[in-house]
Amino acid sequence: MQIREVPFLRLGGLFEADDLAAAQDVMRTAMDPSTGFFPLPEETRFQDALARHEGAARAVVVNSCGTALDCCMAALEVGPGDEVVTTPLTFVCTAGCAVARGAKVVFADVDPVTLNLDPARVRERMTERTKAVIGVHYTGLACDIDAFDALAEETRVPVLYDAAHAVGAKYRGRPVGGRGLASCYSFQSNKNMTCLGEGGAVTTDDEDFAERVRRLKTFGYVYGGPSLRVASIGFNYRMTKPQYAVGLTQLAKVDRVIARRQRAMARLGDLLADVDELILPAGHGPEHGSHLYVVRLDTDQVAFDTGAFTAHLKDRYRVGTGKHYPAVWSWEAFRKLGYTAEGCPHAAKACAQVASLPVFAQTTDEDCAYVAWAVKQTIADLRKNA
Repeated sequence: MQIREVPFLRLGGLFEADDLAAAQDVMRTAMDPSTGFFPLPEETRFQDALARHEGAARAVVVNSCGTALDCCMAALEVGPGDEVVTTPLTFVCTAGCAVARGAKVVFADVDPVTLNLDPARVRERMTERTKAVIGVHYTGLACDIDAFDALAEETRVPVLYDAAHAVGAKYRGRPVGGRGLASCYSFQSNKNMTCLGEGGAVTTDDEDFAERVRRLKTFGYVYGGPSLRVASIGFNYRMTKPQYAVGLTQLAKVDRVIARRQRAMARLGDLLADVDELILPAGHGPEHGSHLYVVRLDTDQVAFDTGAFTAHLKDRYRVGTGKHYPAVWSWEAFRKLGYTAEGCPHAAKACAQVASLPVFAQTTDEDCAYVAWAVKQTIADLRKNA
């Protein structure tokens, strides 16, 4: 097969003519000196549409998933002396949101098949100081939500979900956004939909919690009533008017983007099914959010590591990859605080094995065939040289 480039793209969704038109309409209107960028009717429309799409009563849109998680920590009054249990196989902000509030993060292990946070391991790590649990719908595969519901009912500790990968994901036929106390979404540029580079949201069925988050994102303002009040300390975590407008067009096409990704991931899975050296991802199907296609190099079977595998794949066959993720405890900031792999053997092993292959809405059957061929050639090359 002829060598060609298949990059790991920086843009996860699709920008098309409707997105451009939405941004231009906002700019055109704002050029009138009597208007400007306020008020924000697009904010209300986007929040309402997102809540409907994700199966929640309310959505509060903010400027990133990290901000969404931080607002949830603040709304729960997480602080010094508290503990928050989460997975180490995630982006740093899932744990960082608790550490930034002065709380202690407690890492619990993942399920060795799904790589999602294991509710049984979470229960083992909880103490009387546990203030919240944060599950992550890793790669777009929903957590074991029923088990986490039972855990929350037993312990009276709220469960939040980091749904940064999971817009459009479902669990047993239902969108994930209305489950647990709240879910936090990302619309950063590499996600399945984006709001001009950054964006996030909190979805919830709890009206009081939604209002607390909304106040936190808008300086503590309480809207309605005879006069405007500032009832709590808050900040400006809003997105901009063009971002809300493009968010609406992106949301309208995200199901199409996910369907394209699901098709490509299924095709790649079929082509790699005979590669014994790889552990293919679990749970891909119509309910999967299909943000990432993460394979694991079975390091028990080969004499080379994942770094050598991805480097050879890139250097020799020009196939880009990602790493999602290094273990949170391995980052310098967390090592300085004393975090280690203790109690998380499955996560430690997975973090050393994972590689994200390039699957996007634009991925063709020819791309899948080439990537599968390059992966097989890479493994053969490295075995020969080992």
